[in-house]
Amino acid sequence: MSRYRRAQAPGATYFFTVNLLNRRSDLLVRHIDLLRETVRATRTRHPFHS
Repeated sequence: MSRYRRAQAPGATYFFTVNLLNRRSDLLVRHIDLLRETVRATRTRHPFHS
């Protein structure tokens, strides 16, 4: 697993990027609703907090 460094700043906003090995694929665009729902479900089980 990667060991990411994270800045600890109160009220900070974090972004994450998702990409595929085949960057020409439109899979993520075609299934954006599934990706959004997956993020929502993950936040329910593991709330994001500062």
